[in-house]
Amino acid sequence: MHIRQSLLLAAFLSLGVGPALAQDDAKVQERRQEIDRNAQATLDELLKTQTGVRDLYDRATGYAVFTVTKGGFIVSGGGGNGVAVNKKSGQHTYMRMGLGGIGLGIGGERYSLVVLFETEDRLNKFLAGGWDSSATAEAVAGQEGVAFRSSFIDGIAFYQISEKGLMAHADVTGTKFWVNDELR
Repeated sequence: MHIRQSLLLAAFLSLGVGPALAQDDAKVQERRQEIDRNAQATLDELLKTQTGVRDLYDRATGYAVFTVTKGGFIVSGGGGNGVAVNKKSGQHTYMRMGLGGIGLGIGGERYSLVVLFETEDRLNKFLAGGWDSSATAEAVAGQEGVAFRSSFIDGIAFYQISEKGLMAHADVTGTKFWVNDELR
């Protein structure tokens, strides 16, 4: 029996199956690290430039950070990748998001979306996948885009950050979030 298993293993390795699996694992790990670095940089920038957000972050059970690309002409769509983090356990769950809508406008944009979760229940519902947001969350107010919302709404706080800074609102209407099975 041991000889047979050794022969099968040798056959798989000679076909390149073993190294390919190791290479796939390395690519998955590299992608996770890239998402984590981007998320941490975005979160650090938000907390540094929006000092009032620190209180919400400190009270939050967890958070999610996504890099989003959106575009369209009358019908808009987009998507992104990100990570949700449980601050208590340190668990990272890699996720995807997709969005769509109808409205006047043309063009495209790239931005980051930060979501803070007040309770473990809200975070767990989000992590369960298939969470569909239908709220437009007011993230900030102010002429220069450097104010903040200082409370959770229904256990969640949204912040949309573009190259121009914190946006006047984070429109997450028609946005769906789910676990990225490729990065589990």
